Amino acid sequence: MKTNEIQIRDPFILKHDGFYYMYGSTDKDIWKSCGTGFDVYKGKDLENWDGPIHAFRPPAEYWGTKNFWAPEVHEYNGKFFMFATFIADGYKRGTAILNADKPEGPFSPWSDGAVTPSDWMCLDGTLYIDFDDKPWIVFCHEWVQITDGTVCAARLSDDLTKRISEPIVLFASSSASWSGTAYSPSNNIEGYVTDGPFMHRLKNGKLIMLWSCVGKDGYRLGYAVSENNDISGPWTQSDKPLFDDDGGHGMLFTTFKSESDQKEKLLLAVHSPNKTPYERAKFVEVFETEGGLSRVGK
Repeated sequence: MKTNEIQIRDPFILKHDGFYYMYGSTDKDIWKSCGTGFDVYKGKDLENWDGPIHAFRPPAEYWGTKNFWAPEVHEYNGKFFMFATFIADGYKRGTAILNADKPEGPFSPWSDGAVTPSDWMCLDGTLYIDFDDKPWIVFCHEWVQITDGTVCAARLSDDLTKRISEPIVLFASSSASWSGTAYSPSNNIEGYVTDGPFMHRLKNGKLIMLWSCVGKDGYRLGYAVSENNDISGPWTQSDKPLFDDDGGHGMLFTTFKSESDQKEKLLLAVHSPNKTPYERAKFVEVFETEGGLSRVGK
């Protein structure tokens, strides 16, 4: 399959053994229908893909039944861990952790339910490893519950099976000048969105976080910079969004070296447009600046 043929939200790229693995929200109806699972696509050039490969299909007794959202896979201690969002009747939406021996899966439940707080509406958990090699989950406390969505962090156990600290709030969506309000008809609420945090350390040691929200022109993505170069911050927002073409929920990865010039590129993966069923993965070249990121050609 070609990239432009694959309906996908929240694309996440893992590099392993010379291949790119692309994960994302791949159910045709991720909003209301029962969740089917997560698929992965495998390729060498970010344009031609083998798949879909069934990376996760929930066992019959699995707690999550709907909103199978935003899977991302991290290689950690020799295994592969998928952070993904679920919800079910009687449960708040939250991020759970799955485990596999290889990037194609099959992934199996690893954490005991969600590792985000059980009484919070949460989504889009991502992994962060601190200076002491300790794992954290960075996630969003949803605007549909608190109006002004926040990005939070909490310590995970070393085996990634559970959360072992209370969450700390890193920042609110409204702290960014490029964040605007959205309206949810199903919840009858207007507020500020936080989506899709992703951690990246610049070559100069600065820690930044990609995250997405809604602006005047639709879905958009920017970043925040940690003033102490670690998770606790404080965090300062970029002056303007990095991607504002009705797309977001991004992550960063470097390409394999090309045969022609033996150079790597730093790419931003996002989905755009932000309208079902037209979502597609887009790969945008960016470069590091002293204090953050800029898009090539912008």
